[in-house]
This record gives sequence, structure tokens and C-alpha cells, in this order.
Amino acid sequence: MKGKFKMEKRVVITGIGAISPIGKNCDETWAGIKNKQCGINEISLFDASNFKTKFDAEVKNYNPLEYFEAKEAKRLDRVSQFALIAAKEAFEDSKITSENTNLERVGIFIGSGIGGLITIENQCEINVEKGNRRVSPMFIPMAISNMPAGNVAIALGLKGESMSIVTACSSATHSIGEAYKTIKHGYEDVIVCGGCEASICEVGIAGFENMKALSSAEDKNRASIPFDKERSGFVMGEGAGILVLEELEHARKRGAKIYAEVIGFGASTDAYHITSPDPEGNGGAKAMVRAIEDAKIKPEDIDYINAHGTSTHLNDLTETLAIKKALGEASKTVKVSSTKGNTGHLLGAAGAIEAVICTKAIQEQIIPPTLNYKVKDEECDLDIVPNEPQKENLDIVMSNSLGFGGHNGSIIFKKYVD
Repeated sequence: MKGKFKMEKRVVITGIGAISPIGKNCDETWAGIKNKQCGINEISLFDASNFKTKFDAEVKNYNPLEYFEAKEAKRLDRVSQFALIAAKEAFEDSKITSENTNLERVGIFIGSGIGGLITIENQCEINVEKGNRRVSPMFIPMAISNMPAGNVAIALGLKGESMSIVTACSSATHSIGEAYKTIKHGYEDVIVCGGCEASICEVGIAGFENMKALSSAEDKNRASIPFDKERSGFVMGEGAGILVLEELEHARKRGAKIYAEVIGFGASTDAYHITSPDPEGNGGAKAMVRAIEDAKIKPEDIDYINAHGTSTHLNDLTETLAIKKALGEASKTVKVSSTKGNTGHLLGAAGAIEAVICTKAIQEQIIPPTLNYKVKDEECDLDIVPNEPQKENLDIVMSNSLGFGGHNGSIIFKKYVD
């Protein structure tokens, strides 16, 4: 059996990119977090006058022609556009080139919870109104969920393993976690990973509104209020977050800038309900415990948790229970916040934007606040860092994601020490 198993490798973050409701790149997004910017506003992408839902979290003043030629933009659903923008930023940030890296060992793990929903809506309308012969031949390539990863691979010339994980709102966290495992066990040197989403359209809002998942608040500053007793639903956001993960020795050899290290990943399934989380929080707790075990740390070693914290009654309550079960006594002192008061809920991209935020939090030693918090909920009694960022010593940070279908994911980041 000697030589059969590969030695586990260390995995570091060498590039980050984002486009979000609070910034068109990573630096703007992080500045929005520090400056307590709320990216929530009235829906402008379609006429929402007949909807109860009045607010969303759109990428502000977005013009695809600032990034793409007109012909290319027309052939890319908004979700792929966001993925490409964030991936190009992250890849450029990493300074990986064909001269310093074998691009056949660079993978692409980019997930989306829904894929090209705007294209699906548009082409279904054309099919009904004008007939099947008028449906675009680009309909399927624009709509399917693997195309963000495919488009990024083509744009950057990456020829390693390509994967598109679809686990609803856990898609990005699972993509980052699986990328970490793939590098850790020696199958790739580098992976461009994360998530993207662009589902703000009539059918998207209608679907979530009719299942009573969305906030119907009249005040944008009281719409996405994680852990607040008056929370009533989430606010749909859009955008993309991308990380470049790299094997440590590969990064060292090319003199790469290292933001942080990925040290643990855990996933689990509730096996409870198609949309509601396990009310006891067992599934979420199991994902956290597995991540802690994988990282070979103790619960009390975790300094901060970026919670899934969607602002729905059930999510925030059950995640609170899950954190208590997973961390035990350490849950009484660990800092916990949700940044969805800033960004809304980016669905399949949520874990990626939050991974970028965690990376910057470690780099600058700042804990993001839970924005717009006013009314204490006795059942959500963690230290949720209300309203103001905190300067804190951050060595180890955990990020949670929970998705419809009972998908749970937790990933752990660590301040890099050579």
C-alpha cells in the first residue's frame, strides 16, 4: 500500500473577485461592508407594480457594454456575465499566467442555484407569443447552469477539471469546498471557484413571493434584517463572487500574494423538507462539525462565523440552534453576523460573496456587522455584531450556507502563516 495515498496539501487563496449589489468589484464590495452600505432598493429590472415584493438587491447601474462587445453580451445571460466579470478580476489578481502555471492543471468550479432564468423567461415568452421557430438557437447555451463555468474556462483558457455544483443557496460554498478538497488531494494545482446568480425577473420574484419566502417590507432598511425579531423574509440579490484557490507550494514558487488559507470544509443533508430547514438544526450543525474536524481545530478556535442568516424566520432560528449544537460552550462567545443586510440574498452566489467578505475580514482584521438590526429576538441570542463593524483579532473564520432541499455547507478560512 506504500505510496498509494497522496500527502494532503495546503490550500491558499491567491485571487479574489466580486460584483455585487454594493460594488462592481471586490474592493468596492468590501468598502460597502465597512461603510455599512445597504444595497437594497426598489425593483427596477421590471415593472413590479403588481407584486407585493417591492425591493431587491440589484447590481447598481450595470451596463454589460462596459465589459463586453455588443455581440458577446447578447450571447451571454446576465448570470454568465457576472461570473466572467468576477472571474477575470480574481484571475488577474492572482497573476497566474501560462508562463508560471500549467493551465491544464487549473480547474473551474463555479456554481449557480438557478442559472439563466432571465433567458428562460424571455424565450418562453417568445415561444408563446411568436411560436417555436422564433426561439433563439442560443437559448439552451445561455440558460443551462454549467455555462458560467464553461464561459470562464473559454475566456481564461483553463483546461483542468470543470464542475458546476447546483445545491440551491449552498452552490457556491459547495463549489469552493470541493475545489479545496480537489487541490488538497493533489488533483489540480489551481481552481477558479465560487458562484453566480442573476434571477431577478418576474417569474423569479413571483416564484419566491408565492411561496412566501420574500420580505414584503415597506422600508428598504427593514427588508433584509437577519436575526431581528421583525424579520419576515429575504431580499433577492444578484452578482458573483470568485476565489482563486491554489496549492501552497505552487503559490510559493511563483511568488504569489496569499490572502488566507482554506483549512476545512463540511457538508450534510437535512433529509427533512424541500424548502424548510430541519427545525432542530441538526443538518447545519453536522456540516459545521465536519468542517471543524476537517480543519483539525476546536470549536473555541473559531473567532467569527459569517452566518447564512437570510432574514427568514425559520432560517435564522434553526441556524442559531445549529451553531449552538456545533460549537457548544464556544457559541456563547463567538462573533456571528450576516452580511445579507448589505447584499440581500444572492442565492447560489451567496456563499461566494460571503467567502470574499471573510477573506477580506481576515486580511483587515474587521468583523462585518449585521446591518439594520433593531429588535432583539430572544431565540436568536448569539453575539451577532449589530450594525457596527468591529476591529477584532481574526485568526479562524467560518462561513455557512444552507440551501433548499436540505443542502448544508460550512467552510473554514485561516489567517495565512508561512
